Amino acid sequence: MKFKLKPLLFSLFTLVLFSCKSTSQVAKTTVVPAIYTNIHEDEDGKLYLEKDGQKIYEYITNPDYTLTNMKGNPKGTEKGIAFNFGIPDFSGTLYYGFIPFNNTKHPLPVYFKRPSTISKGKTNVNIKSLAGTYDMIDWEKNKKGTLGYRVVNAIGTILYDGIVSFNVKANGFEVATGVIEGPFVNLINGNHVTISLETNKVAEVKVRVNDKDYVSKLGLHHEILITELKADTRYSYSITVDNNTQNYNFKTAHNPGERKPFTFAYASDSRNGKGGGERNVYGTNFYIMKKIMALAKHEEISFMQFSGDLINGYLSNVDEMNLQYANWKRAIEPFAHYFPVYISMGNHEALSTVFKGKNEKYGTSVDRFPFETESAEVIFANNFVNPNNGPLSEDGAKYDPNKDKIDFPPYSENVFYYTHDNVAVIVMNSNYLYSPSTTQIPLTSGGLHAYIMDQQFAWVTQTITNLENDPTIDHIFITEHTPFFPNGGHVSDDMWYDGNNEFRSWVAGKALDKGIIERRDQLLDLFVNKSKKVIAILTGDEHNYARTEIGPETNIYPENYKPKKIKLSRTIYQINNGAAGAPYYAQEQTPWSEKASGFTTQNALVLFHVNAKNIEVDVINPDTLEKFDGYKLR
Repeated sequence: MKFKLKPLLFSLFTLVLFSCKSTSQVAKTTVVPAIYTNIHEDEDGKLYLEKDGQKIYEYITNPDYTLTNMKGNPKGTEKGIAFNFGIPDFSGTLYYGFIPFNNTKHPLPVYFKRPSTISKGKTNVNIKSLAGTYDMIDWEKNKKGTLGYRVVNAIGTILYDGIVSFNVKANGFEVATGVIEGPFVNLINGNHVTISLETNKVAEVKVRVNDKDYVSKLGLHHEILITELKADTRYSYSITVDNNTQNYNFKTAHNPGERKPFTFAYASDSRNGKGGGERNVYGTNFYIMKKIMALAKHEEISFMQFSGDLINGYLSNVDEMNLQYANWKRAIEPFAHYFPVYISMGNHEALSTVFKGKNEKYGTSVDRFPFETESAEVIFANNFVNPNNGPLSEDGAKYDPNKDKIDFPPYSENVFYYTHDNVAVIVMNSNYLYSPSTTQIPLTSGGLHAYIMDQQFAWVTQTITNLENDPTIDHIFITEHTPFFPNGGHVSDDMWYDGNNEFRSWVAGKALDKGIIERRDQLLDLFVNKSKKVIAILTGDEHNYARTEIGPETNIYPENYKPKKIKLSRTIYQINNGAAGAPYYAQEQTPWSEKASGFTTQNALVLFHVNAKNIEVDVINPDTLEKFDGYKLR
């Protein structure tokens, strides 16, 4: 992993925002960002949008389900554990079972045959009934154990999978201090790795690697840096919290430019699908994500890139957003103990401030503010551990309304790059400052779906220049959520908008200089004409798989296109894999349709087998294990 030094402004900004990974709803001050227009605060401190001479007030949601209440506030009882979900009229079912950490590499709960009924928001688990024949973790002998539980509502929707550890005392059971999320392997390179996890109570966490102990600070969220490692080496590691220990392993990256063989994986778009059951664990397709991760582990990948639309999202409550993110992380967790998953934002990671009138179905939405505590970008960063080597924000651009103040959301951990051996992956955010109400953007200002703004573009330009001059890097992959060349499902937007270049982001009541197709062309010119190492663009958004040739013979313009056109000097590929469980889109006709191949709505995992200067690709359905595409990329 390579990190560049930040300017002082970024360091101060990061110190304030990211010193801890808070997951609670933060009290909001209603200072309207200067980049927005027609949004105001009345004398009572309430936000409203001025539209057609009317005041349309902020639409405040009180969601039925949040991460806080779905955890269930577990408490020890004489016979087991009591849950209180804090919702008086909530009814449903709690499935539960022990998690056998000692006899599996991928610990998952084994559910007991009799679930517990949730009535008036409460239920109890009788652990004593899991004795004798049902004590497959020796809790009676060891006086401790860990229980997995699944919360299901009255109509059968799975809401949350939780974890609770317990100790046995003379007077019954107590909830122990333990891991409730993770551990995850993050930010791995040849000589260090970061292990992250969450605990249910403020605690220290001890990670033991190579006979050395690393201890975290007291807290709920823990990121522990493990150093002094050797490249390309398998290490066992243990996580100890209180009296509970878990054991896993990871493998460090190759040294830069060693050019040894390795495999990495790519997918996106796992928001919940149809068909019931685990295809919708409140916001995410748990079923397909588990299949994808199991296949990735079987293929012994070095890392995975997942580029957006993890969840249903499009929310305005932080704690509800955290619940959907928690469900996605639980799906990957049993396998992400062993290898890193680098994650980027899509449009469904939208967290919005919404203004909706009485007769409006959707209303008008902008990226939630205050940006420093509630923007989609900050809540995403709070939930994941990614490299922090991207640009600061769009502050400093020529359209910045106040050069002496932070006016934009941060790019921290949502725009970045990383390397492994001779491969670099540049992660872009094509839903920055995202305003879902496309037709209302000139009214409110905000970011257009699929638009890359100026400061991010400048950073990408400089990063590619640096990587072009790096002798250890042979291949550069670009990834963003939205296709440059949509083929099915998003032809009316993404970087095309049916060939209409007028669409663009707005800031402080003014449209940005470049339209969506012009900005696409600037990026293509950079990736194709000014780089020799960029080999592919990895995209999603469209819930299908397709490989599109981008080269001199590809028709990339609508008829009668007026702005300046570019000529492409060589061929790269757009590999779209938005087939990680979201509802499918069929193929549509576009000017470049003849250059698209392998189109399918099957669920897919793309595997890149890198061997020095050569890369071969396999595309496999993780549900059926059918290989339905394969080719040599370079």
